Amino acid sequence: MKTAKKILFVIIFTFSSLMTAQQLPQFTQYMFNTISVNPAYAGSRETLNVTALHRNQWVGIDGNPRTSTFSLHAPLRNDRVGLGLSYISDRLGFESTNYVYGDFSYTIPVSLNAKLSFGLKAGFTNYQLETPDSNDTFFASSFNQWSPNIGAGVYLSTNRWYVGVSSPRMLTTDLNQGEFEALERPSYYSIAGLVLDLSPTVKFRPSVLAKITNGAPTSVDVSAHFLFYDKLWLGASYRFNNADGFGALLDFQISKDFRLGYAYDMPTGEIRPYSTGTHEIILIYETLFKQKGPAKSPRYF
Repeated sequence: MKTAKKILFVIIFTFSSLMTAQQLPQFTQYMFNTISVNPAYAGSRETLNVTALHRNQWVGIDGNPRTSTFSLHAPLRNDRVGLGLSYISDRLGFESTNYVYGDFSYTIPVSLNAKLSFGLKAGFTNYQLETPDSNDTFFASSFNQWSPNIGAGVYLSTNRWYVGVSSPRMLTTDLNQGEFEALERPSYYSIAGLVLDLSPTVKFRPSVLAKITNGAPTSVDVSAHFLFYDKLWLGASYRFNNADGFGALLDFQISKDFRLGYAYDMPTGEIRPYSTGTHEIILIYETLFKQKGPAKSPRYF
């Protein structure tokens, strides 16, 4: 009976997603993966940044959402220009969506400490629906289609705070030629955060991310981290209007170039009896470019 309920839940959930707007996946560790939603972030780390993330959502439910991302970005010799590349693979039940996008940013100083960046994103979204049984007339067709899209963003930051707005997908596109209503609709993001010194060895970093998608409820993530000795991040998060409510985060600088992070989300509402939770792991590689003059301030975002 329990297995039957799980299968029934997945079928209902999968087809409800096919009949509504296709949404970009969300991440608990969004504050370390800003390039996925805002192209103006490209090159802002002032170094080569390579980020890999995997999210296994609602573990225990057959056909649960699974998302993997890979991105890299860096400034050019002209440090006002940043370039990036990102890939997202998002799977749910019998459907999968892949995003391959390039990022461009241009940064101008607006004060002694603040910089304003403008970004453009362009690439392709691939939508696939695999039939579980080719002899079943209800699943009479399968789809595999690529659709172009564009995005834009603005990012204002210092070494102590940041704020940004963006729309990584600005066009409404039909992902499967009208067979089902699987539309990629525009999504709009706003993100902000800051760093406060609590002591010489402890820092506090709150952040917030709001997401609006046409045809879907608004989602808001609120997070707070404590950073110890510039090596260990401990934090918690809460997501409004989502089946994953509370989350816990742990990140550690395992070497000069590598940082490893883990997040756990506790399911809420109707999903809770069927899932043990959501797990998310992130690996970040950064290598500093050789530079003349004094060392730059640490980058906290």
